Amino acid sequence: MIEGELMPKSATHQSYLDRLNRVDDYIHAHLEDDLSVERLAEVACLSPYHWSRIYAAMRGETVAVRIRRLRLQRAADRLANTDIAMDKISMLAGYGSTDTFGRAFRDVLGDTPAQFRAAGKHAAFKKAVSTCDAQGFPVSVVTLPEQRCASIDHVGSYMQIDHAIGRLFAELSKQGGLPETPSMIGVFFDDPDAGEESELRSRACMPIGNDIAIGEPLGETKLKAGHYAQLNYTGPYAAMREAYRWLLGTWLPASGYEPGDAPIFEAYLNDPSQVPQTELRTDIHLPLHVLR
Repeated sequence: MIEGELMPKSATHQSYLDRLNRVDDYIHAHLEDDLSVERLAEVACLSPYHWSRIYAAMRGETVAVRIRRLRLQRAADRLANTDIAMDKISMLAGYGSTDTFGRAFRDVLGDTPAQFRAAGKHAAFKKAVSTCDAQGFPVSVVTLPEQRCASIDHVGSYMQIDHAIGRLFAELSKQGGLPETPSMIGVFFDDPDAGEESELRSRACMPIGNDIAIGEPLGETKLKAGHYAQLNYTGPYAAMREAYRWLLGTWLPASGYEPGDAPIFEAYLNDPSQVPQTELRTDIHLPLHVLR
């Protein structure tokens, strides 16, 4: 390139996407560390005067909002699914006091951390499991066609699959294969109660047409056609573990079905960056084998 000549617009756009992807990778890997604006500007290799506004314009939310959302999402997961002390959860979420943490948590989740731990949506699922309430939550049996998906693998906490979803979205957009109305799916291969969290295998998927080429680093995944139990869940992702326990431990044994030979997948019906966590809608799909 001749000195002083500008890069082609396509190359410039991809350069910005690559740099913002590095920022997202760094945020997920260091969510409990000090994520200063200056450090993230270094990761992005962009001017500290402008990079955060570029991030917000290209990602649809400010970097501060994203960090706050991800930290509180992880805190909600710990409150719902562990016995870690409240003050430690507050510290890991980056808050200097439990009072400040409590106010921020209530703003996003609608309850204080103590209320969420004691009576959040996960607590309702636990009650349903303990009472074997087979009528407690909406489940329907649906028949789905085979779905061809572009996909990218994720290893680690299921609560961090949104990282893989973001990379899938960006990569498919780069390859020109992004559908006009994209839909996101998470496929989960392991029992989170039976193994190390760092080794859990999942896959971010996006249904695409058969005429769309899929290039590396993406792969192709085909979701099986067949019967599925579809549980309609509304609420924070952190509380879904008990929904799974209810579906598998209460609904399935009373249903007359057996589980099919395929992994469970989740279809995400709205965007966590656009709606409160209390309004997130997810359809959990359990493959079924119909007994003859």
